[in-house]
Amino acid sequence: MELKTDLLAKGAIVQRDRETYAIAPHIPGGVILDVNLLRKIADVSEKYGAKALKLTSAQRIAIVGIPEDKIDAVWDDLGMDKGAAVGLCVRSVKICPATHFCKRAQQDGLTLGLEIDKLYHGMELPGKLKFGVSGCTNSCGEGWVKDIGLIGTAKGWKVVIGGCAGARARVADLLAEEIPQAEVLPIIEKIITYYKETARKHERIGMMIDRLGLDTVKQGILG
Repeated sequence: MELKTDLLAKGAIVQRDRETYAIAPHIPGGVILDVNLLRKIADVSEKYGAKALKLTSAQRIAIVGIPEDKIDAVWDDLGMDKGAAVGLCVRSVKICPATHFCKRAQQDGLTLGLEIDKLYHGMELPGKLKFGVSGCTNSCGEGWVKDIGLIGTAKGWKVVIGGCAGARARVADLLAEEIPQAEVLPIIEKIITYYKETARKHERIGMMIDRLGLDTVKQGILG
């Protein structure tokens, strides 16, 4: 019997049983303002016999245990965008509650993170890339172990690059600090542009830094 594999075009990841799939509708920042969306996810999951719902580290709700012949129907009923859970692309933008909700936040990470998500989620790149956005130095968005991390302070944003929590764990390097909110997106654009032009295929930002040296990468990004 032929073993099933991930179905990238359908946003479906084969499960351990090699028979069923998990899908993860995209929920930017993990923020749901309309509870009817939760009801829809629950109703569709029940309708198609999902085995479980899983809250993911990318702030999504994975619907687990979907038969292959039901995947298209599940997506049609949900009417939601697919989360970029696999592939060489921007996988996720993890965002803390920041000044919208958290008493400790010093910067508006939610607005910034949602804008980053809108601009970059799913963008094809040389390797996979994850963002972490945190409104304070508690770093609930885990920016120090993300390819691009943003950490709010009383004096502005700290921008770090090259973090990874995977098989080759790496703490991010400081790129810039005390950056006003209005100047963060232009810096991110420079990071992404440099990465697209410089990295080798499958090379994450941290691996690129280790190959070229931090000073070279900082000069290439900031000029």
